[in-house]
Amino acid sequence: MADGYFILPQEAHQVEMRPGIHRRTMGVTDEAMLCEFFLERDSVVPDHSHMNDQVGYVIHGRVEMTIGGIAKVLVRGDSYAIPGGIVHSARALEDSIAIDVFSPPRDDYRTEAR
Repeated sequence: MADGYFILPQEAHQVEMRPGIHRRTMGVTDEAMLCEFFLERDSVVPDHSHMNDQVGYVIHGRVEMTIGGIAKVLVRGDSYAIPGGIVHSARALEDSIAIDVFSPPRDDYRTEAR
């Protein structure tokens, strides 16, 4: 973030977190973090939880998300809200893109925002 307020896509390094799961940390403040996720078809984000609240939406594709034991197939325009501490997972039914906001920011995702 050269000027501190604007982040261009070419400035946000893409990280392959696990096979088929790619993340770009797009913007960070003291209170919130914006991330873009590209999920290749059949890739899986396994069950996990974290202290951060997470809200997001699907901008392309189809993703089966399970939140707190409830599964739903999400498509373009569908959104979700995951309170901190709730177990959740995702499976890409086709190549998909999702945008997530974390609050507070995830420390483990901060390094890619530089």
